[in-house]
Amino acid sequence: MRRIRAAVTGAVTLSLALTACGGGGGADDGGQAKKTLTYWASNQGSSLEVDKKVLQPELDEFERRTGIKVKLEVVPWSDLLNRILTATTSGQGPDVLNIGNTWSASLQATGALLPWDAKNFDAIGGKDRFVDSALGSTGAPGQDPAAVPLYSMAYALYYNKQMFKDAGIAKPPTTWDEVVAAGKKLSKDGKSGIGVEGSNLSNNIHQVFVLGKQHGADFFTADGKPDFTSDGAVAAVKQYVDLMATHKIVAPGNAEYAQNQSLSDFAKDRTGMVLWQTPSQTFASQGMTEDEWGVVPAPVASGKPGTGTAVNSMVAGINMAVFKNTDNLDGALKFVKFMTSDEEQTVLNKTYGSVPPVKDAQKDPAFSGPSLAVIRDTLASSAAALPQVPEESQFETVVGTAVKELFADAAAGRPVTTESVKAKLDKAQQQMPKK
Repeated sequence: MRRIRAAVTGAVTLSLALTACGGGGGADDGGQAKKTLTYWASNQGSSLEVDKKVLQPELDEFERRTGIKVKLEVVPWSDLLNRILTATTSGQGPDVLNIGNTWSASLQATGALLPWDAKNFDAIGGKDRFVDSALGSTGAPGQDPAAVPLYSMAYALYYNKQMFKDAGIAKPPTTWDEVVAAGKKLSKDGKSGIGVEGSNLSNNIHQVFVLGKQHGADFFTADGKPDFTSDGAVAAVKQYVDLMATHKIVAPGNAEYAQNQSLSDFAKDRTGMVLWQTPSQTFASQGMTEDEWGVVPAPVASGKPGTGTAVNSMVAGINMAVFKNTDNLDGALKFVKFMTSDEEQTVLNKTYGSVPPVKDAQKDPAFSGPSLAVIRDTLASSAAALPQVPEESQFETVVGTAVKELFADAAAGRPVTTESVKAKLDKAQQQMPKK
């Protein structure tokens, strides 16, 4: 099997910013258009350059096998969603692209992405090759998926073994009360108990969505209407912000974090815990060895992770989509088939520290280690998909911003009360599209 020759990080951060849109190959390519695909890849590594080094050998191998050249652009997460939305409006986008799996239903609603009906799934080896949890975040229920799973991730709690030992903490926490208790023991001498990314809108959403589940609440009603101010939703947001505002186990500076700074703090022994998606490669790039950190399932209110109020992660991951107006559908399907093949799934997910959403690839011993086993088990038994509704991307923006503003209040010493949380969420709900 071929090996990728670069170390990368598997952490994924999401934020939204507007930028210009690129385009795919056209008729002026002198007959090469049908032999060329454009591909927007998401930034999975520690830099765009690292991703290019990871992916280019794979694209070269695809060209060797098929004769189809792939023009690669790695798009930062801060630009990706708006690049895609601009492309769906203009019709000038790539042939194939990566999307955050939480955006699937929103982008599906634009009508710009190829529906993955039975015929298209058959062209890449069949729908039943993919695990159910990953397929649950590929579009609105009852419709053909808008994308296919590429990389799967889930949240877990990572802890610094030496900091725990120095603080006299005998075992890692499994409940939120234990997280707070451990965090208070760790928060001394300029160090903090747990890190957050207070200005990372999507990370905010991921955390409060899970806490909402634990409080028996969703942020949307059964018929898809925003429901941001229910008692459970308000309690979830307040519980998350209270890690800084009330319990003081998050450093005030974390209110401004949005670009993996909490992972850097963890690796540099400044923070004792962090909730994240598959960060092992990031820790390695920061010089932290695997025996210096441990991992346990993300915390719940009590008992063990599971379904209902014991959900402890959203189903995180990256999907692969095809623009419906591609002039090389056959080549695009071949490329998706290649990237989701057992071999490529093993190679890429092993490098990025994620879990393959393809069943047979998961059987590789590379995914049986302690860290990825926690992620795999979480995805199988205690993770829930974010609401697959067309307004999901707006939800990330407005509620993610509300949480960001509440962290800013906490960092400035302003009180964060149930009433102030509800007011922020009510304002966010008013910003959502009216049905």
